[in-house]
Amino acid sequence: MNVEFFVISLLNGVSYGLLLFMLSSGLTLIFSMMGVLNFAHASFYMLGAYIAYTLSGIIGFWPALFIAPLLVGLLGAAFERYSLRRVHKFGHVPELLVTFGLSYLILELVQLAWGRSTVPYGLPPQLQGPLFSLYGTQFPKSRSFIMLVAVLMLISVWLLLTRTRIGLVIQAALKHPDMVEALGHNVPRVFMLVFGGGAALAGLAGVVGGNTYVTEPAMAASVGSIIFVVVVVGGMGSLAGAFLASLLIGIIQTFAVAMDQSFAGGLQMLGVTVTDQTFGYELLKLTISQVAPILPYLFLVLILIFRPKGLLGTRED
Repeated sequence: MNVEFFVISLLNGVSYGLLLFMLSSGLTLIFSMMGVLNFAHASFYMLGAYIAYTLSGIIGFWPALFIAPLLVGLLGAAFERYSLRRVHKFGHVPELLVTFGLSYLILELVQLAWGRSTVPYGLPPQLQGPLFSLYGTQFPKSRSFIMLVAVLMLISVWLLLTRTRIGLVIQAALKHPDMVEALGHNVPRVFMLVFGGGAALAGLAGVVGGNTYVTEPAMAASVGSIIFVVVVVGGMGSLAGAFLASLLIGIIQTFAVAMDQSFAGGLQMLGVTVTDQTFGYELLKLTISQVAPILPYLFLVLILIFRPKGLLGTRED
């Protein structure tokens, strides 16, 4: 493994992992506050990309970077206020079903508004081209921008939750909602703001990820299952756990995709003889890159077996 391959793959893995964290952080906040696993969370990511694509053609990318997440956040808050709150008293299953239905509704609306094919949501001129080149291998500016936005988002969320009055109210409402309500705070409004904020974070991820990767109706389904893996692996309700799990999964999957070495070749390098008569030889001929898509789910299974609470999880229910 040469130096440029390792460095570029590591940076690509970190940028992808930070994009996953931008997605999973909102889902983690919503779950830790409300106990709701929002199946429509990835749909807000898709909405962020499509709204930013439309706004970019009207007012430019940089204003859209701020306006699109706000619009997605408002949509998320409205959904919590007028739909999710009404079924909250009936338990978790109706909540899951209504968010599941919302994901299909958003998908159909997106296809009606923007079509079923990929839209040309391109990078602004300032983010086009490589940031630097290492022995001829380039690292694009767009991925470094994702890393910058994710780090700024992480710092902002941390400061909000630990250094502001509203952050103290949010944390108190998490553990003692009845006492917070007795002190005069509107706990349902806090829940609405948290849900809207989580949706806005997903929308922000869509704004910076949609033009770096691809903006299409299938983009929500492509990341939807991964962010649930991140949340479970990190620990249900743990923001630090989601950050750690996002980086681990992003780096592991990126390195796996870039490797063409087969399992049989790897065993032979270790001195294990593999012949045509060996049971499962055809399976061993698969390359690591071919099995890369299932690695996060394998990681999830191992975590559930050996540490069911997740890497940094403390939640009992």
